[in-house]
Formats: sequence, C-alpha cells, structure tokens
Amino acid sequence: MSQETAISVLNTAEQASNSSQARLIALVLDGVTSEHSRRSYRTGLTAFFGWIRVGVDVSGTEPAFTKALVQLYRSSLLVQGLSSSTVNLRLSPLRKLAREMADNGMLDPATAAAIERVPGVEKRGNRVGNWLMKEQANDLLNAPNSKTLTGLRDRAILALLLGCGLCRAELLRINVEDLQQREGRWVLPDMEGKGSRVRTVTVPAGVKTRIDAWLKASGITDARLFRPVSKAGELAGTEIRDEKAVWRLVMRYAKATDLGKLAPHDLRRTCAKLCRKAGGDLEQIQLLLGHASIQTTERYLGTEQALAHAVNDAIELDLN
Repeated sequence: MSQETAISVLNTAEQASNSSQARLIALVLDGVTSEHSRRSYRTGLTAFFGWIRVGVDVSGTEPAFTKALVQLYRSSLLVQGLSSSTVNLRLSPLRKLAREMADNGMLDPATAAAIERVPGVEKRGNRVGNWLMKEQANDLLNAPNSKTLTGLRDRAILALLLGCGLCRAELLRINVEDLQQREGRWVLPDMEGKGSRVRTVTVPAGVKTRIDAWLKASGITDARLFRPVSKAGELAGTEIRDEKAVWRLVMRYAKATDLGKLAPHDLRRTCAKLCRKAGGDLEQIQLLLGHASIQTTERYLGTEQALAHAVNDAIELDLN
C-alpha cells in the first residue's frame, strides 16, 4: 500500500469499521501483546477515525495524516474538557499507528517521527483515585449472601480482588489447578499480567477459605475457577467471558453497602493501600501487583496523606 493510499484510507468518510480502517487498526493491534492495551488502542483509533469522518463531512476536505492533523485532534480533545490521562490515552495509539505505517512503507518516516513528537498533556499533581478503608472493605466482602451459590462465588471473587489485588482479566483466567502450595502457603504462581509480566500472587488463608467454600458448593474440580450461575442457582457455563460481568458485580455490591460508585480496579488499589498501611514493604507490594518498576507502585499508591490527622489541623489558628 502506497503512502498516498494510506492517507486516503485515513481520510475516508465511511464508517470507522470499514475494511481499510480495520486493516490499519489490525496493523497496530498485531504489534501489541497486552489485551488491556489492545482494547485501549482499538478504542482510541476508532475515536480518531470517527473524528476525521465528522471533520470531512463538515469541511468537505480530506486532511492528510500529519503532525498538524494530530495536533488539531489533540486540541479538539482538550476543548471537550477531557482529562490529561484521557487525552494521552487517545494520542498513544496514533503514535503507534505512525510507527507501524512508516515501518511498512505506508508513511514517510519523517512524517511519522513528527507525529510521534506531538506532546501529551502534562499531568499536574497526583490523582487520588478511589479506594476503601478497611471497615468499608469488610462491609463489601460480606455483602454477598453466603447461603446461595451466586453469593458464595461472589464472596470468593471479592476476596481475590481485595485480598490479592488482581485485575478482572487475571481473575477470570484462573483455573482450579493454578492454586498451588509453595513454602507452606497457597499461591497463584506464574500469574501473567499487563505487559506479559509474570509474578507469583500470594493467597491469604481467608481468601483460600472462601474459594474452597465456592468449590465445594459448586462441585467444580478443574478448569476455570469462576463460572456463570443461573437465576435458578445452578452453574450455567464453563467460564465467565465478559470482564464487564466483574465490573457489574462490584457495582451491585457497592450500591448495596452504600459505597457509591466503585470499580474492580478500585479494589486493586484498596489492596495496595491496605498493604502499605499494614506496614508492607513497597517492593513487596510492587511484586504482588506485578508493576514494572517501584516507581509505578509509588505513583499508584501516591503520597500517603494522613487525612485523619491532617497537618493543617495542628496549626491552631484563632478561627472563633
């Protein structure tokens, strides 16, 4: 495919799912191993192609895939009031697309290099994020009904999310035989996370107890640990394929316990926060979560601000 053809592909006013744009998306995704990154890149590229389609419809012109176009797209994202993280996430797949097109002779290398130099949006300060206090975490853990099959499964799922800091995809990939003993304790060895990084996840005794209760009630002995359960309270499949099912599960119990909007990743952050508050070593938390570097874990945890004993409570201003 020539550079001119590639540019015309980007300029098409057809739907973002057409075959030409699908080939460009595939070009990017084929070079990415992480399923999380693949989803993010697909979403970002689809949004970009949709933006181009609207722009072509309005102006009647066909812009080329250049640094100027990407800068214009960046400006449009900022005008929408999107956060710096979201803007940077939308720009990342465009840089990857430029590299792949250049490597495959579809775009001039100088143009690709210029696109890669489009700056992201600087993050100012540290995002606090959302996490639970220990009492809140306990309320959530005990929200599912322990007398139903669905409740027993959900209790085990919440225990792994909060007690082991797993991501949704990791949770749903667990097989019964993955639970093994090492050095006298239960672990999930060779757990593959983001970026294909492999780690060993330690499983606290309480978490294992909940898993055992689910296995006993469900009769599951091998293959996928977690399965769908029908409204009649019976197993309804061999695996849970949709990661959103975990998100809906967390949201349902968060609502039931008046914890507000809560996502599975907030439970992973809660695990890290509680480990740190309990005196956990930063390096060990990094290994538990599978972060690439200690700096990632530090950013993830953020600076621990003592909200219960705030520094400005002690300045004793006369405010009467």
